[in-house]
Amino acid sequence: MSKPSPFDIEITPELIIRAYRAGIFPMAEDATDEDLFWVSPELRGIIPLDGFHLSSSLRKAIRKSPYTIKVDTDFDAVIKGCATVGEDRHSTWINQTIRSVYGELFRRGVAHTVEVWEGDQLVGGLYGLAIGGAFFGESMFHRKTNASKMAMAHLVERLNAGGFVLLDTQFITDHLESLGGVEIPRAEYEERLADALQLEADWNAWDKLNISPSA
Repeated sequence: MSKPSPFDIEITPELIIRAYRAGIFPMAEDATDEDLFWVSPELRGIIPLDGFHLSSSLRKAIRKSPYTIKVDTDFDAVIKGCATVGEDRHSTWINQTIRSVYGELFRRGVAHTVEVWEGDQLVGGLYGLAIGGAFFGESMFHRKTNASKMAMAHLVERLNAGGFVLLDTQFITDHLESLGGVEIPRAEYEERLADALQLEADWNAWDKLNISPSA
């Protein structure tokens, strides 16, 4: 992954949207770094929406869990969870600039969260951007076993219900690979992105179905 020079222009929601539509995204070196840089990996991580995988045992465990799925109720808590250093991450690329601009994107209905709650405790979740027929996954976290996998399972169901065709994960980790994530060349990603941006997918279509989240 190359790291171009930091931005020397104001970071706005409009700039972030243009960047994603062009196939690039911002990151920071760490939480204390005030600068951001553009990233466009040679190999891009995606999860094919028809290729998401959960083992039978994991599906059963999730169905029996006490967790509840909520969507778009507490963006600040989700991004804070994603930015927290813990046993599963030793640093974070989410700095204050990212928190601020993505918070504004959430208020504008572009950024979204999938949240996993145990009673009144947020135990996992993820956030990302929905643009056209593409969802750009940014980060996820968990505080309880399987919570992030449950969030991802609901995300995939919601995207399929809404007519999305691309789930971008930026990079591939062992965790994402176990769920069906793959890497594709940048050129192929850009072709898929261009097709996805021609669509008008509906993030809220799932809610209109009036069914409970499942795994």
